[in-house]
Amino acid sequence: MSPVMDSGTSSARRSRSGSPDPLASNAGTTLPYATRSALHLKGLVPSGVENFVVQEQRALEQLNLKSTSLEKYIFLSWLRSTNSHLFYRLVLHNLREIAPIIYTPTVGQACEEYSHIYPFLAPPNAVDGLYVPINEVENIEEIIQNYKESIKENDTPEITVITDGSRILGLGDLGMNGMGIPVGKLQLYVAAAGLNPDRCLPIVLDFGTNNRKFLDDPLYLGLRQHRPDDAEFYTCANRVISALHTAFPDMFIQFEDFSTDHAFGLLDQWRNNALCFNDDIQGTGCVILGGFISAVEQARIHPRDQRILFVGAGSAGVGVAKQLVDYFVIEHGIPEDQAKAMFWFVDSRGMITANRGDKLAAHKVYFARHDNTAQCSTLEETLEYVKPTALIGLSTIYKAFTENILCRMNQLNQQARPIIFPLSNPQSKAECTFEEAMRCTNNRVLFASGTAFPSYTIPETNQVCVPGQGNNMYVFPAIGLGAVLCKPSRITDTMIYAVAKALANSLNEEEKALGELYPRIERIRCVEAELAAAFIRQAVREGLAKDEKWVELAKNGLAEGMNPDGLFTQHMLDEVKKFMWLPAET
Repeated sequence: MSPVMDSGTSSARRSRSGSPDPLASNAGTTLPYATRSALHLKGLVPSGVENFVVQEQRALEQLNLKSTSLEKYIFLSWLRSTNSHLFYRLVLHNLREIAPIIYTPTVGQACEEYSHIYPFLAPPNAVDGLYVPINEVENIEEIIQNYKESIKENDTPEITVITDGSRILGLGDLGMNGMGIPVGKLQLYVAAAGLNPDRCLPIVLDFGTNNRKFLDDPLYLGLRQHRPDDAEFYTCANRVISALHTAFPDMFIQFEDFSTDHAFGLLDQWRNNALCFNDDIQGTGCVILGGFISAVEQARIHPRDQRILFVGAGSAGVGVAKQLVDYFVIEHGIPEDQAKAMFWFVDSRGMITANRGDKLAAHKVYFARHDNTAQCSTLEETLEYVKPTALIGLSTIYKAFTENILCRMNQLNQQARPIIFPLSNPQSKAECTFEEAMRCTNNRVLFASGTAFPSYTIPETNQVCVPGQGNNMYVFPAIGLGAVLCKPSRITDTMIYAVAKALANSLNEEEKALGELYPRIERIRCVEAELAAAFIRQAVREGLAKDEKWVELAKNGLAEGMNPDGLFTQHMLDEVKKFMWLPAET
């Protein structure tokens, strides 16, 4: 006979931290004697009372003792689940070192192993999100109610990251194991932009998997069935999103790592009906646009003369390219047809043309060439045909930018600095490394990657060069913060463009002098506040912000016209900073 739990035990069992008292769980060894007595903890914990600095030193010591990145990931996950304030202090004070552990590239390995490590990421039955199996979609209201009962009354979620695990990073279909992505993404929303961690909701739609590895894995924790067809997918996904929107009407929804067609389909269905955003399509385009604006300014070639070759034509690649087209149209007055003609795409069958002979996926049609005088079946052939000034990779093909290709980019751009952006994640999928790009271009490359690479020291001068990382964490936290604060009825392309402009504008003089394309990661909190302020100002300009506080704040700083400029007032920036959550420091 199973034991009967009273309501108090049940509440503790389902709390996020696994502790019946959030104060005790977040203070840990810093809990004063008087408080310990009041909570009846006297004699149940060591007698030493220490400050947060010492507590953090101990956690960092233990982190550094872990021999692999995955072990560090597991340690940090447990720490977040049991002492969120200590966890976020550790992240904020060591962001450059810890960000690659809690997100890319380590999160990719964590997702692949998620079913194997899940019991060791948090105390038993600690609630940290929603797992929605496709065979329980009809009970989604009950699932949401269960979640509401597991949180405090004032912790209604204001942001969610939702995935179905079908296209995780460059790793493919990971099924339920994809939950590591929403969890990791929301940690960056908190660390970078100050979203409240108690009001963040990670969700995985467990709609099965077509990955035989997981279907055959005896430890796999997801549904052991193949994925549904498109009709059933959209019926079930829309049922879940509708229920979430009804339960939490002001919640910001971020779609993450859906298959290409479903990513576009869900965004098209919901972007005008709910406060939603797709980071793979819109966020990737935004952060790359910010770095690209900086690169164009340093390339020593007129913007109209850029010839941009994309390698990879999935949702991320097409999303990036469309936002770069907007840049040339808005910023340089180039007509859309002419701006679009500055772009070429290569996929697995070669250069994408309208007369290639195959049926193009709908999202590829916009950039298909109609003016080609040849068919190119390889990247090398396309490179010689296009003679690009910029090479952008979102192919998930490791080393797709061979040394021959990188050297040829250098030869083709002797009068200008070549722009090379290998953007695929994780590192095992990156098209090239920073060192390879530097060596093959005589250190002239304007470089940004999707994953972190080490600095490169030029042998002849001993100059240390820092690679640009076009990491979405520069933009999606700011978009989420801005949306949560001003509550726009929807998110427009021009709001996202304003964030990209603000990102390019955020470079300080030192960073510009060093030829860097992105601000240093150590400044991320200040940068996110600036980007969120620019987002809010643009939302107000477009008449879509619903929170009157921010409408009134932005009124005095509005300029003529509607073109997004990425600007904001100091007063607006100061107010945004006031709403950014910070872990307890004393």
